[in-house]
Amino acid sequence: MELTGSVPALSAAYEVIRQPLGEILPRLSAVLAEVVPHRAAAELSTHCAHSPFKTYGDTDLTGRLSTAHLAPLLATGTPGRPWQGTLALAGAERPVLAVTSHATLRGAVLLLVRDGDATPVDAPAAALVQALWDVVTSHFDRLAAEAVPGALARSRTAAGTRARVIAELGESCAAALTGVLGVLRSRTLDDAAARATATDLAASALVELRAEAERDQAIAEEPAAQAFARLADSLRPLVRYSPVRLELGAPDSARTVAADVAHTARAIVRTLLLKVLEQPDVSRVHIGWQLTDDALRATVRDDGPGTLTHGEVAHGGVTERLDVLNGRLDVDAVPGWGTTVSASIPLRVSQDLAPDPLTALGERELEVLARLALGHRNRAIAQELHISESTVKFHVAKILTKLGVGSRGEAAALFHAVA
Repeated sequence: MELTGSVPALSAAYEVIRQPLGEILPRLSAVLAEVVPHRAAAELSTHCAHSPFKTYGDTDLTGRLSTAHLAPLLATGTPGRPWQGTLALAGAERPVLAVTSHATLRGAVLLLVRDGDATPVDAPAAALVQALWDVVTSHFDRLAAEAVPGALARSRTAAGTRARVIAELGESCAAALTGVLGVLRSRTLDDAAARATATDLAASALVELRAEAERDQAIAEEPAAQAFARLADSLRPLVRYSPVRLELGAPDSARTVAADVAHTARAIVRTLLLKVLEQPDVSRVHIGWQLTDDALRATVRDDGPGTLTHGEVAHGGVTERLDVLNGRLDVDAVPGWGTTVSASIPLRVSQDLAPDPLTALGERELEVLARLALGHRNRAIAQELHISESTVKFHVAKILTKLGVGSRGEAAALFHAVA
């Protein structure tokens, strides 16, 4: 696709963001290869709770890339000002182009490892890369903010797998390196210089292991107070021209929460506030978060008529989002005094090691299944996902095959049971 001109560029952006999440980076790489030839692409996107670091391209290069390469670029990058330089990778200094976007709150960086041509990328080409990355990250931010049930299901499943792998690798490496250190520190060994060198290497490896775990936590989790501040910023415009007084109770905790938990809590509270504001005679609404050892409890309390029911507040995707994360919705209405609605979201991923059948599904299949589980028909699903009905039928057939079920109802029941 020729990318010169605004219309082709917009068409290219649409072709990228219409892909399932797992296919966005490969498609973006293919589109950008015309203007910036490259052998590999990598992204570090802080919006994504389950796979913030992704790579695509030459496996000799992508296999050597890690968050350690991209985290400094994200920390030092300036949105709107692509950076060109070299990166030590696979035994050589390789020319790269890095673009940073702040379309998501904590930013995202895209790295292109070029074909070996050290000639600087010209300004129009760099600007196009920047613009497309801004569009992609804006799309990411919208999906994260909406906390779509299908994406949440995949996020929670992958987060559990990642947490177990990190824990196992950490324990294994720490035990091995600690053992090496114990041997090398023994006074019964000769060659003090060799022991000192090996000790330094092992100690450095332990430090890097801890640093890797800290980087993963910083990307996949968000300080609770910061997450609540983001919620507060999104709620104030909803009551700006209303007589309702909004009271905010930030969590009194320095802990962090998983990004999918924070996204879900924000989306649910926004939906609940809009439902509360529909009532007559509401003058005050208090919104607060509390963190326990096991859960985040988001509360919306009003001084209205006290007639809201569980069924009335559970619409708008509230129960679907909570079901995915094994959360719970409680409604306490007292006529004449007001209603308190509480959403409790577990902070930890279940440690059940039983295989999750949803992991066999692709991103688009999960999106279709989530809507199928809500009782939507093929035409409605097609309209919501901007695809054809025949494509929906194709995805449904693949879902039934992968899940080993014989009907849409069985697939929906399995989704609810697992999610």
